[in-house]
Parts: sequence; C-alpha cells; structure tokens
Amino acid sequence: MPLSSPRRSALSEQVIATLRSQISSGEWPVGSRIPTEPELVERLGVARNTVREAVRALAHNGLLDIRQGSGTYVVATSELAGVMQRRFASADPRDIAELRAALESTAARLAAGRRTEKDLTLFETTLTRRDEAWAAGDAEGFVLADSTFHMAVVAASHNTVITEVYADLNEVLRDWLREDVGEMDPAGNLDHRGLARAIADGDGEAAANEAGGIPYMCRPGLLGEGDRSVREAAVRDRARAR
Repeated sequence: MPLSSPRRSALSEQVIATLRSQISSGEWPVGSRIPTEPELVERLGVARNTVREAVRALAHNGLLDIRQGSGTYVVATSELAGVMQRRFASADPRDIAELRAALESTAARLAAGRRTEKDLTLFETTLTRRDEAWAAGDAEGFVLADSTFHMAVVAASHNTVITEVYADLNEVLRDWLREDVGEMDPAGNLDHRGLARAIADGDGEAAANEAGGIPYMCRPGLLGEGDRSVREAAVRDRARAR
C-alpha cells in the first residue's frame, strides 16, 4: 500500500519503520539482498530520495550494508543487534564463550521448569535439521539449525528479557559458529540431545550443566591453554548430567 504524508520527515520515518518491519519479521532475513531502489519506490509509492534516505538511515544504524555494484544486504535484525555485531566482532573467544555459558545455562535451567509441548516439538525439529545438515556437509544449514535450536532453548525459558538480549546477540553467535564448524571434530557434531532431554525431563541442574558446557567445547583450538580446566570441567559436568 502506498504511503502518504504531507511532511517529508514524517514520510521518511514511515519508510524506515516499514523497512525495519520487513527485516525484524524475517521477511528479509540476514544475508539477503533487499529489493532495489526502483522496486522499493514502486512498492511504497514514495520518491526515490525518500527511499534512499531511509536505506541510508538503516545502514547507519547497522541493519543494512550498502555494497556498491552488488546491492543492499541485511546484516542485523535490529539496531541493537547491529551494534552488538560491530562491538563484539573481534572479541576474545573466551569472553564470548563465557557470555554464552552464562545466558544459555540460566535460560536452560528456567526452561526445564517452564517448557511447553510446543517448545519440545521445536527442539526435535531443529535438532533433526541440524543432524541432517551435518551429515550432508551443509555448513550454512548446520549453522542456521544449530543457532535456531539454541534460540529455541532460550525462548523456552519464557523470560522475555533474556530472550530478547540473546536474540540481539544471535548474529554475533552465528558468526562465531561459522568459525567453530571448522574447528569441530569431523566425527561428531557435538550432540545437543542431552540438553533437550534434560529440559524435557524438567531437570534444571542437568539442563544448566549441558547448556553451560557447550560453548567451551566448540573451539578448543581457539580457547587458550589457560582455559583447559574450564573445558575439562564442562565435559565432567555434562557427563554427570547424563
């Protein structure tokens, strides 16, 4: 539906809100190229300069990346996600692992007491996709399925604040996972079904141990030797939880 407004600034804000909605809803997923400027002009029924201003604003806020000669691509789902992606892109692997462990173990403990049948069904669906992608050698499919599973675990906590913070970090974590895939043992894909079982069984302690140990086991070659004890403790905790 064409947008209309007597004031240029208000119209620009409407276009920004419309484009942001397309991104946050997943209609334009991260990594995808958005419609061209002429296409957006036709769809929205506004002037080319208004579209250009809106796209530049979203690029400035970190949601879009304008690539000359290629197009404009979605790089984050929200302004906060864009800020986090830029802020943590070069962070220490240990710091990222510790952040993941803190968020995911807390969420998993809560999920064990709050999960619904819908949550459990989503776990099984995403884990199946994850296994299939690994078996097929589909690295990007594996990254997507794995990150979707972790997001589902956090969402099963039914704590909106934890879920929103984790969602804003999700693109950062996907980038790290893309590197982790190359570091992982080709003989196994770091099975997550123990975590799903612990949550399904309502065992908060086991769920927290499973979730908290996973980040330390993903990239042993990148976490320093000083973290060996942390990794070994994570393995022991996961073993005791089974």
